[in-house]
Amino acid sequence: MKFRILLVSVSATLALYCGLNGSSDRPNVLFIAVDDLNSWVTHLGGHPQAITPNIDRLAAGGITFENAYCAVPACEPSRAALMSGQRPWSTGAYLNGDEWREIFEPGQGLSARFKEAGYHTVGAGKIYHSDERFESEWTEYMDSSAYSNTGNVPKNQGYHEPLVMDIQDEDISDWHVVDYCIDQMNTNSDKAKFIAAGLHKPHLPFAVPRKYYEAFPLEEIQLPPYKADDLDDLSDAGRKMAFHNTDFEKFQESGRWKAAIRSYLATCAYTDMNVGRLLDGLAKSPIADNTIVVLWGDHGWSLGEKNHFRKFALWEEPTRTPYIWSVPGVTQAGSRSSAPVDLMSVYPTLCELAGLNLPDNIDGTSLVPLLRDPEHRLGIPAITTHGRGNHSIRSERWRFIRYADGSEELYDHTADPNEWTNLALNANYSPIINRLRAWLPEEEVPAWPGRQD
Repeated sequence: MKFRILLVSVSATLALYCGLNGSSDRPNVLFIAVDDLNSWVTHLGGHPQAITPNIDRLAAGGITFENAYCAVPACEPSRAALMSGQRPWSTGAYLNGDEWREIFEPGQGLSARFKEAGYHTVGAGKIYHSDERFESEWTEYMDSSAYSNTGNVPKNQGYHEPLVMDIQDEDISDWHVVDYCIDQMNTNSDKAKFIAAGLHKPHLPFAVPRKYYEAFPLEEIQLPPYKADDLDDLSDAGRKMAFHNTDFEKFQESGRWKAAIRSYLATCAYTDMNVGRLLDGLAKSPIADNTIVVLWGDHGWSLGEKNHFRKFALWEEPTRTPYIWSVPGVTQAGSRSSAPVDLMSVYPTLCELAGLNLPDNIDGTSLVPLLRDPEHRLGIPAITTHGRGNHSIRSERWRFIRYADGSEELYDHTADPNEWTNLALNANYSPIINRLRAWLPEEEVPAWPGRQD
């Protein structure tokens, strides 16, 4: 299997971490998972009107990976892959609805690895799908039954203003997720802490308190790059992904495209506020000086690019996500890496930093060399999978897509950052395609039983 990582010895890695920190204390971990957050954050420049000062503050204090991509552009399998350290082709968890709790055994998860190593593992919100989890993998987990993920706003209300009802910051469960995690930062414990904060927003509905909308006047909203004929050079498989739903067509017909963008920007601003509360809480806590912070979005989100809305596709917008690390004594403040990476790196990187041995079946590669030296290159691309047989290979310059029916796409990000021109049928690019094809999986396990490809 490609991408198997060599096991790192506990003693060697602890020596690395402790030597850089001048401390023998085990590092704590603040693990921030954000749902449906694409590259529309200020420091990545994904949209010129984005307002995300707190996510940018975290990036300014650590390293941001400018070209970071999800393992799967869908919530459930993306999180199952990240938390298990195994790609969909190793497990069969390819799509939403593939029941990860029947695919995996308790004890395989990242939090279980830390708990077994003696960490106090606590979680809140959406780490796996919804608030699902294996209870045995956590010391404690917030009971979210009293809180709403939506503020009790109808699912489609976020596309229409004004809102039919007023809500407050604390009417959405993310506010309470942050409160819980801050409390955990300040709770006395003789163990190092692994604190997982799973923020549901900006997941649908894009509905948050009015004040966040007011920062984005509707008449001033800028549309993303768009070509009406963008899909003309794609195969049926590519167009099928673009037209996964009819949302974008409806927005164009109703004139609500700008409203949808405004709502997404507003909801991202709400999420940024909660990230700021987490960072402020950590700074005031007794574990501030010895805590690794990693923030990741489970996948990207399209808002009209390539005639597509939502996730569920293999192009740049639904796969690219913010990915930030801050590691005391290791990362340099304000550093950036342009190396292509994917979120399969989270599991092995955290384990190496904390001095934990890895299971034999991990499909990711540690980013510790890049955390220490942003100019370092691992020599591997980022890989995203959506359904059995559908894969995207993203190098620094190229995006190559291979669909299950054998059709392909190739985009040159140096000349075509919007992925408007499919070069796959041009024979001049055959050597590049052949080189990128080599990164496709040699074997793929069947989809979860009951799932039709």
